[in-house]
Amino acid sequence: MEELATAFGAIDAANAADPTLFEGEPLALVQGRLADRWVLQLDPEATDPLRLAARAHHLRRWVVPRSSYPEGRPGYLRWRRDQKIRHAKELAVLLAEVGVAESTIDRACEIVVKTALGIDSEVQRFEDAVCLTFLDTQLISTAARLERQHMVAVIGKTLAKMSDEGKALALTMTFPDDVTELVVAALAAGPVSSPVASPVASPVSSPVSSPVSGAEA
Repeated sequence: MEELATAFGAIDAANAADPTLFEGEPLALVQGRLADRWVLQLDPEATDPLRLAARAHHLRRWVVPRSSYPEGRPGYLRWRRDQKIRHAKELAVLLAEVGVAESTIDRACEIVVKTALGIDSEVQRFEDAVCLTFLDTQLISTAARLERQHMVAVIGKTLAKMSDEGKALALTMTFPDDVTELVVAALAAGPVSSPVASPVASPVSSPVSSPVSGAEA
């Protein structure tokens, strides 16, 4: 537990430099803490590697902005892929510096890059937590800049990446009326299939009380 707290402190210190703020705090710092809380909602017995991966899922993400890649979905997907790899590499260095066991580092990095997504229940919990964090911190801002049809597609794709347990948590969240309408439209557009139906603790409520925001395709 002491090793985990030390590692969290190192991750948080790195993310505290994010110049983008969410409700007055650095965005990456907020997102790391929220993702860890969502992991614990999904699995109160979550392993240290899973919690470390969640805490670091946007480790220093602002260093390589989306605008540094070409516009359009291919550019976005390449940016997102490269970010995952960079997050894992930087996390490995950071955790080694604070004395985390090599096996824990290796597993945390596997989860960050989503190795075996679809067959590994821990990676699916990580994906659920990341999606829930996105909804918590970026749904509203994303909905404000994307046109309606695109936003409905984004929400649908986000839900499709989540397990049944993750979607159940998402549907307990509080949305402003205009965003709720987009979620309803996404659900009405067709069935949202889950990549994995892994057994997790049944969640009840969001770890935050503020209304949630949107996602990027």
